[in-house]
Amino acid sequence: MPVNTPPAIADIRRAAERLRGLAVETPLLESQALNERLGGRILFKSEVLQRTGSFKFRGAYNKIAGLDPKDRARGVVAYSSGNHAQGVAAAAAMFGIRAVIAMPADAPRAKADNVRRMGGEIVAYDRHREDRTAVVCRYVEDGMVLVPPYDDAAIIAGQGTVGLELSAQARELGAVLDAVIVPCGGGGLTGGVALAVKDASPQTAIWAAEPEHFDDTRRSLEEGSPVANRPGHNSVCDALLTPQPGAITFAINRTALTGAVAVSEPEVFAAMREAMSALKLVVEPGGAVALAAILAGRIDVAGKCVAVVLSGGNVDPDLYARALAAD
Repeated sequence: MPVNTPPAIADIRRAAERLRGLAVETPLLESQALNERLGGRILFKSEVLQRTGSFKFRGAYNKIAGLDPKDRARGVVAYSSGNHAQGVAAAAAMFGIRAVIAMPADAPRAKADNVRRMGGEIVAYDRHREDRTAVVCRYVEDGMVLVPPYDDAAIIAGQGTVGLELSAQARELGAVLDAVIVPCGGGGLTGGVALAVKDASPQTAIWAAEPEHFDDTRRSLEEGSPVANRPGHNSVCDALLTPQPGAITFAINRTALTGAVAVSEPEVFAAMREAMSALKLVVEPGGAVALAAILAGRIDVAGKCVAVVLSGGNVDPDLYARALAAD
């Protein structure tokens, strides 16, 4: 599969076969209380229960598994704020190879600790002053294989297995999906889910949800070409702080998405509290943006059947306590 072109549905199905028995088939949950509150049927794809605590294991494993064994033996290198880092470290450990991860110095401690626990080697960098690609460049020059966080066909195909599972689970429940809402950073999960869901259900609308000030996909869709996030902002949604959409991911998302919406930090915290209260799930800020979008009314779900992806649950205890205490 060429790395510079979008994957096809056959690539996503191959990724599902590779991941069979390794990735968790995460449940599609439902809350009657939320259904009544929002006036629709809401199904939650709970990737917080995935191996390493987020969907990122799917793409990382698919990418590493598909490498030529000689290339794979030289080890892999990646850059990530934490969830992709954990996915790469876990997948590399399964193959018994070295994994070096460039992580922002301000990455959540829980994520960095998990990477080290799984055997990953962390190289810290300043996300505001250093270019993350330059940090990993010397490792690539030494022969290690780069495992990108999103703009890669094998990565997107792996993330697309979320959409395959979601579609099959919805059918088993007798649910016809009007829409699927997906957290969006670089767009790999959004694009992969869109490809899989649209193959099974072409009429289903696919929405991306992003943090405010990091709504590069929303603005790129409006502009018709990729645009970067404006400097000078920060967000608790560390998992979604990518500079701009990827070339491959935007090529998919510009045709597959119905649209994209942005949510505020208070709205994200409210969604984290709702996930804990209604679903008994710990969801990190970036993983909660799609739920925030419907709770805040950015996307109307009244009278509809909608699936919401909860993409990750790796949150530091102090930040989680802050979210629960906010009002």
